[in-house]
Amino acid sequence: MDASLKFHSLLSFALILALSIPCESASEYGFTTELVRRDAPGSPNSNLGGNPYQHVVDAIRRSISRAHRLSRNSAGTLDTPSAVITSADGSYTMNVSLGTPPAPYVGIADTGSDLIWTQCKPCPDCFEQASPLFDPSKSSTYKEISCQTSLCDVVPRASCGEGGRLCEYSYSYGDRSFTNGNLATETFVLGSSSGRPVSVPKVLFGCGHNNGGTFTDKMDGIVGLGGGAASLIAQLGDATGGRFSYCLVPLGSTKKTSKLNFGANAGVGGSGAVSTPLIQRADQKTFYYLYLEAVSVGKTKIDFPSDGSSGSPDEGNIIIDSGTTLTLLPEDFYSQIEAVVAKSVDLPRVSDPSQFLSLCFQAEADTKVSLPTFTFHFNGADVEVAALNTFVQVADGVICLALASSELSIYGNLAQMNFLVGYDIQNSKLAFKPVDCTKN
Repeated sequence: MDASLKFHSLLSFALILALSIPCESASEYGFTTELVRRDAPGSPNSNLGGNPYQHVVDAIRRSISRAHRLSRNSAGTLDTPSAVITSADGSYTMNVSLGTPPAPYVGIADTGSDLIWTQCKPCPDCFEQASPLFDPSKSSTYKEISCQTSLCDVVPRASCGEGGRLCEYSYSYGDRSFTNGNLATETFVLGSSSGRPVSVPKVLFGCGHNNGGTFTDKMDGIVGLGGGAASLIAQLGDATGGRFSYCLVPLGSTKKTSKLNFGANAGVGGSGAVSTPLIQRADQKTFYYLYLEAVSVGKTKIDFPSDGSSGSPDEGNIIIDSGTTLTLLPEDFYSQIEAVVAKSVDLPRVSDPSQFLSLCFQAEADTKVSLPTFTFHFNGADVEVAALNTFVQVADGVICLALASSELSIYGNLAQMNFLVGYDIQNSKLAFKPVDCTKN
């Protein structure tokens, strides 16, 4: 989430516990958890009040803030298991359990950051959460990290506290969310496709005692799924073979969840699947880069700018991020796309009531709307997306182009909805397959 404004920003895992099985057995089963949209109507996180579009506006705001933070940190100063994913307020959440005995924990699943953390007792300055705070004193497997150990160096900006004995961390995100506390290790429990949960011992995580930001009371923290050493992906190691996949349900899908798969169940192939190189820069291991060659709006193809500063096929030029809602592109490139879209849509132009998006149209409920098809031309993979991936309704009778300009290019989660997206880190590939995520 250090990229922090994500429209459907963070992913949250929902797992049902049963008897634990050893982590060594995980590769036989694979992990699967549910992803839930952060404020999806009908979800436990839903808190839309009287405005059904407020979660869209909030997600757009977080996306823009997140992009600003990522762009400032892009110089490298940043810091077959499964899960059910729930869509919530532009983010996706997932339920995990930690400790012995296990305690439930709802975290935002975030491919744009690494740290795993939850709110812990004592918590003198924490955001309100509905579930009990994690109590380290009640877990027999909780162990704080000494600042003299190499584990204290895994998280950026970690330092020695309590007279130089314990490792303390400070971590912040683009939407001004933050967490401060102690680094520790603990047993985490994930679900699996076999129905037998997988116990993962000695997972490094942050026990947060001072936390705040854009969290609802149904969220307890964040699960980092980035490429850095502190992320859940890196810590699962051989249990997943560096593979995970997810399928994000659309904004309008109510009471629907989707799956986050790890390891044996994370393969993406078959009819319609395409793949492109997945790039991790040596100085920015957290982020997953792709190389975008062009974007087509209908039959008009617009090339990504090649001014020498926009990246190469070897280093990539755009981050794929499940935690950012919008797709963000260089200003000149975005302007060209916007101009083509404006000519292609035969609807009256209006202003975005929230003043975040620059191209909006009046489209009443009884209006027949014809919107252009977009194709994102990645290196080796042409990904054609539907209108639900590129346009968003922000108010009654107002739809807007769900793209914006930014110093840092990000392929956001709106563009990824209704695609099975598979990460194969060991083989440096990312795959897209169009599917109906409400049925997967």
